[in-house]
Amino acid sequence: MNLWETITGNDLTREWKAFTARAGALPADYQAAWGQITVHLFPYGDFTGRNLTPILDAALGLLEASSADGLSIHEVLGDDIPGFCAALAGGEGARTFRDRWREQLNRNVARKLGRLGG
Repeated sequence: MNLWETITGNDLTREWKAFTARAGALPADYQAAWGQITVHLFPYGDFTGRNLTPILDAALGLLEASSADGLSIHEVLGDDIPGFCAALAGGEGARTFRDRWREQLNRNVARKLGRLGG
């Protein structure tokens, strides 16, 4: 990856198109599960989402292998897709972008109030 691709995000676009093509080859129930996985993983992404690329690749690989083995999507993911995604992202206590933004906002407000009150 070169600097230009990093700045423009072309590398992410190319990877996302590859993910979409791979997911399109899956059976319909697996495609629906892939859609839910992406929705539930995006809150764990950083500003660019580059930290999710290996996680999404691994999740899609799991779906491809399970589909090839003839397993049902329920056997692979169970009933709790949000919990599965939280585990992929680093556990139930993994911080989402909302958590990071909330902490930053609280620090900024506390700093401003400290300046006004002191």
